This record gives sequence, structure tokens and C-alpha cells, in this order.
Amino acid sequence: MLKPAPVPDSVVGRRSIAVLVVILTGQFMTVLDGSIVNVAIPSIRSSLGTGGAALQLIVAGYVIAYAVLLIGGARLGDRFTQRRTFIAGLAGFTLASLACGLAWNELSLIVFRFGQGIGAAAMAPQVMTLIQRTFAGAARARALSIYAAIVSGGLLAGQILGGLIVDADLGGTGWRGVFLVNVPIGIALLVLAPRVLPVTVARTDRTVDGLGLVTLTATVLLLVVPLVLGRELGFPRWSWLCLGAGVLGLAVFVVIERAVAGRGRDPLFAPQALGAPGLLATAATLLMVMGTFGGWLFVSAIHMQSDLGYSALRAGMQFLPMGAAFAVAGLSWQRVPATLHARMIPFGLVMSAASLGWLAWLLGDGAGIGIAASIAFGVFGLGNGLAFSPLMTRALAAVPVTLAADASGILVTSVQLGTVVGIASIGSVFFELVGATASSAAGAVAVVHLICAAITLVAAVSAALAVRGIRR
Repeated sequence: MLKPAPVPDSVVGRRSIAVLVVILTGQFMTVLDGSIVNVAIPSIRSSLGTGGAALQLIVAGYVIAYAVLLIGGARLGDRFTQRRTFIAGLAGFTLASLACGLAWNELSLIVFRFGQGIGAAAMAPQVMTLIQRTFAGAARARALSIYAAIVSGGLLAGQILGGLIVDADLGGTGWRGVFLVNVPIGIALLVLAPRVLPVTVARTDRTVDGLGLVTLTATVLLLVVPLVLGRELGFPRWSWLCLGAGVLGLAVFVVIERAVAGRGRDPLFAPQALGAPGLLATAATLLMVMGTFGGWLFVSAIHMQSDLGYSALRAGMQFLPMGAAFAVAGLSWQRVPATLHARMIPFGLVMSAASLGWLAWLLGDGAGIGIAASIAFGVFGLGNGLAFSPLMTRALAAVPVTLAADASGILVTSVQLGTVVGIASIGSVFFELVGATASSAAGAVAVVHLICAAITLVAAVSAALAVRGIRR
């Protein structure tokens, strides 16, 4: 049985709030950067002459690196302590953000976005482990609820904040401001983190499964890159070969992980964590929810600015009803009677699916975002808020502290993989369907909404299974 690293008593009492502020601000930055670039896409396209595939890589490259390296980042935290790994990841993320803001062409921006993802992957997994080791009982449940709200709400906040930054054009920075905003925040956290984060003991008995990490990274790249680049290149033979190899890679990864566990070593996905009540069903649900959410945000931001002619600020503000409803639901769901929590989660996803269908009907004729569409945005945010935060909180609350790093790595990896697959696949569908006229673009948007609605309904079924597993 794995033993948790000791935490000074003073942290639990006197400094716990400071710890939470530092680590959740860092977490918020990593999530924010998954979506803040969305509303800057048209500006980047006009400034750098970027095509559709490169735009998807600029958005998804960050999430690809973030997603595939999260598990390795969690293991590094055990080996070198969560405190040191968080600070190192924060420094790398801040430096890469500065580089993104100074990028001179699309290739450099893509490379630096991958650098941001690497820093985020080192930083983010430590957050959940530090929460588990700093808080207990009801305080831990509240901290987990705030954490879940940060993970999901950061994507929405990115849309609004990105619009404000691009439209403000402070110092003539334009789209570069969405990356440069991380720099002063990162520097402030780098000053505070060494002073407030708890000193934990390194787990030198835990090794990094290098072969498993390489196999998982290659598999994800084989699956995602063809989806991102295939459409613009006409889906050449290599793209289909890569997809087939990616499916095979999943099978090889499972074999490798079983072999590693059979030798008594540490696989990337600890068997005990995978066997936690409802964890796998929760991971599958989050994968689908974030897939539709990430793809929908990507397509919506492009449609509003390119097809409807909205400014970056106006496009960002259109997401305000959704963000507000999500925040209210995500932070106050515990006030709902506990007897209704199990049914509330799938019900919220059904509500989200219905709102997406409603938006398909409202936007399918090329209309702008009117009052009815804004209400539908709010319903969408409300439904996701009733599902996302409580589902993640309930799943993680059922995990022992000794498995905090592994369980949080699994769930956050599902969130990030879902986002990148959604951007790649749903973005490709949109670019394939959209034409030169506003009417064809509106039709493509309607199709995207219907696809997202169907996937969300499947996620509602998966959520019901997850809740049932947690209750057992």
C-alpha cells in the first residue's frame, strides 16, 4: 500500500487557504490557455496568414502535449515532490507563454504552444494531490468542488477574457496579449509558491514508466494529427494508416501496462486507481463532455467572428450567459438535496443536449446570436454545471489519498484528451462542411450542434453508470 507523504500540521491549519489560492490560480491558468486562444484565431489567421490545419494545431498543440504528459507529470511529482514539480512546471509554462506572445510565424507559435503544454502537464497533476494532502473531510469536499469548477469554468472564462484582451489591443499587442497575460501572473506565483506550498517527501520507490509514456504519447499523436491535418490535405493514405496504427497502439499500450504491473513495477495507470468506484465511467463521461465542449467552443468562436462578423470582444461576451449559469450551478450544486445528486448529473447533460438541439434550430438559418440563443447558451451552461463539477467531485472524493495523484491524472487526462479530440474532429467536420456563403456556414454550424447534442446524450447515459458505480 502506498503511503502519503507527510504534511506539516501548520499547512493544514494556518496556510491551507494560501496553498489553495496558489495552486488553483496555477490550475486556472493551464485551463484558461485551452480556450483563451479561440477568440484570437481570426486575428492570428490574418496576422500570420495561418491556414485551417495550422490553426487547429495552435489550439490543439497545447492540449496534445498537456494531455499525453499529464500521467508522467503526476509520477514526477511523486518522485521529486509535488512542490518542486509544480514550481518547475509553472516556470516552464510562464516562459513558454512569453515565447508565444513573441512568436514570429505560425510554426514558432505551434512549437511554443507545445512548450506551454509541457509546463502545464508538470504543474497541473500536483494540484489534486496537494488538495488531497492539505484538506480533510468537508474542507476537502469544498476544495474539490472549487477545483472541479476551475477545471471546467476556465474554458468558459477563456472565451470572455480572450475577447476582452484582443479587443483592448493593449500596447498594440492584439492576439499576443492572450499569451502575455500569463507572464505577470506566473511571475507572482513563482514568488509565492516556494513560500506557501508544503514540503513533502519524495517517493523514490515509484518509477516513471518510460515505455508506457512513449507508447501513449505516440498513440495519441497517431490518432490526433490525422484528424487535424487530414482534411486540409485531402485525407491522404498516410492519415488512414496513422489512425489504424493509433488503434493498434492502444492495444499495445494495454499489453505494456499489464506487463509492467505483472513485474511489480508502477504502470502509468495504477490498477488500484482504475478500480476505484465509478472512476473509469467518470473518465469516459468527461472525455465525451469535454470533446463536445471543446469542439463546440472552437467552431462557435470562428463562426461568430468569420461568418457573423462579430468583433473578438462581442464574440467573447456572447458566452457570458453560459459562463454565469455554469458558475452558479458548479459552485452551488451542493445546496441541492443530497438525495437528488445522483439524478441531477445525467439530467444536467440531457438539458445540455436539448439546448444544443435548440441552438441548431436557431442558428441554422444564418441568424445572429439573439435573445433566444443567449437563453439557450445559459441553459447549456446550467446543464454542464449541474453535471461536471458534482461528477468529478464525487468520483475523486471516493479515491483514497494514496491514489490521489493517479486518479487525478486519469480524470484530467480524460478532460484534456476529450478537448483535443473534440477540436480536431468537430473542427474538421465544420471546415469540411463550411462553404463560401453565409448560408452554407450556418448549415455547417447546425450540423455541428446536432452532432454535439447526440454525443452529450451518450455522455448522459455514461454519467448515470458512473454515478451508480460510485454509489456501490
